[in-house]
Amino acid sequence: MIARASQLFLPTLRDAPADAEAANHKLLVRGGFIRQVTGGVWTFLPLGWRVHRKVEQIIREEMDAIGCQEMLMSVLTPLELWQKTGRDFIQEIFRLKDRKGTDYVLPLTHEETVSFHARELQSYRQLPQMLYHIATKHRDEPRPRAGLIRMREFWMKDAYSFDRDEEGLDKSFELQHGAYERIFERCSLNVFGVQAESGMMGGTESIDFLAPAGAGENTLVTCENGDFAADLEVARTMPRIPVFPETMMAPGEVETPNVKTCEALAEFLAIDVAATSKAMPVTTDDGAVVLALIRGDDHVEPAKLDAALGRPSRPSTDEEIRDAFGASGGSLGPVGFAGEIVADDALRAGQFVAGANRDGWHLRGVEAGRDFQPRFADLRESAPDDTCPHCGGKLRFETAIEVGHIFKLGTRYSEPLGARFLDDDGKEKTLVMGSYGVGLARTMAAVVEQSHDELGIVWPASIAPYDVHIVQLLGAEEVAAQAAEKLSAAGMDVLLDDRDLRPGEKFADADLIGIPIRVTAGKKSLEDGAVDVRARGTGAERRVPLADLVASI
Repeated sequence: MIARASQLFLPTLRDAPADAEAANHKLLVRGGFIRQVTGGVWTFLPLGWRVHRKVEQIIREEMDAIGCQEMLMSVLTPLELWQKTGRDFIQEIFRLKDRKGTDYVLPLTHEETVSFHARELQSYRQLPQMLYHIATKHRDEPRPRAGLIRMREFWMKDAYSFDRDEEGLDKSFELQHGAYERIFERCSLNVFGVQAESGMMGGTESIDFLAPAGAGENTLVTCENGDFAADLEVARTMPRIPVFPETMMAPGEVETPNVKTCEALAEFLAIDVAATSKAMPVTTDDGAVVLALIRGDDHVEPAKLDAALGRPSRPSTDEEIRDAFGASGGSLGPVGFAGEIVADDALRAGQFVAGANRDGWHLRGVEAGRDFQPRFADLRESAPDDTCPHCGGKLRFETAIEVGHIFKLGTRYSEPLGARFLDDDGKEKTLVMGSYGVGLARTMAAVVEQSHDELGIVWPASIAPYDVHIVQLLGAEEVAAQAAEKLSAAGMDVLLDDRDLRPGEKFADADLIGIPIRVTAGKKSLEDGAVDVRARGTGAERRVPLADLVASI
């Protein structure tokens, strides 16, 4: 197939949009791949849609290879289905009414819809089943950003598995895990599959696929020795060991006027800030005030706190804090507090300085287990001076793009939607589900973030819009046409730049667009019957006789 640039809708730009910060945003717009319609809503122009479809085809092939069956579910979805699973409260859902006043949603994902259809799986003999579709999704994203990374309308492949039991789910999960690794390998993406929080999806376990990039919403934590990788939200790393003051037999009060932060407290008492504790009171949805307690040099990771509490919460108000502790923020602590205490694992051993629940006073020598009885959990956010939990190595913190996420859902959706089957023991049981998502546009964006240089994009051959880019210079039209015909006849997709532009402009566009191989036909080609073949990734260039062009490429 030969596409002539003079006939294509290929609006390349010399400059990036003024609001573009991420590399994928700058280069995909400049290269004529995408255009923004409004915040978070993009059109894929012909060049961009060719890349998108190639990503889609790789995903389709890998899903089909593990026995996953393709279908297509509707975007317009009755709100009633989401009400049954209790997810109708999610603020990011687009909601609408028809002319009769019936409520609908434009879903972010299709667990409810596929569970509705799974009610037709009535016998264990029909299991296991894996279904997938590739379709548009919608998210009422308050802060669209970074080009194709945070969008309000996007394409996603989501797959769903249905099994008799947890053992079956484990097998389906592993099949999908392997398929995801092959998908990203074929897209030439450097991706880490790490344990992650399941968030609004629910379930018992999930794996996040993170691609290190210059732009992204996740933080990937890895060890310098390669034996540890995790999403920051769930990373369990080793904090530095505090320097503790002298051990005390019982807590002792110390007056601390106008000292309201752990840093100020450490300076006032001339101690290590890691030997203090930080009180973080939250109020749960049942109105109870819970004390979350971490080390003074740490920060709470919200996802970990949510998981530890097991129920929704928010920061307590000043009035709630005063009622629960008898003191205001800055002097709060666990000793004498009558409510639930969830303490970070780093507080298991040692004595810490904590608030005395009396304004302007703190307690020295506070020890968990002796002076208060907490429930321990991992609450802290990993810090740059932490070390690897496996080998003690140095950690690296990188921005990353979430390109895929797979979940063990269990019966989270099948139970409320009545997706049950008759097992071989004659008893009716609930289908056990898994959910598996890949963002197609995010995958494109991640490839650009990882594979570009100062001149433009460097597409891997597997998802490049064309296989070869022929630059036709003045006077060499016939040679360029011959080269295009030879390559097309060999099964390659060719972009022939036959536009009436200066050579420098054509070369700049070729580098910007980033097709893996560039073939240049110029006046010298008329003399020696050869063309210049250049690899976009390495810049290596060689002179190749036209007769050897196909074999050379």
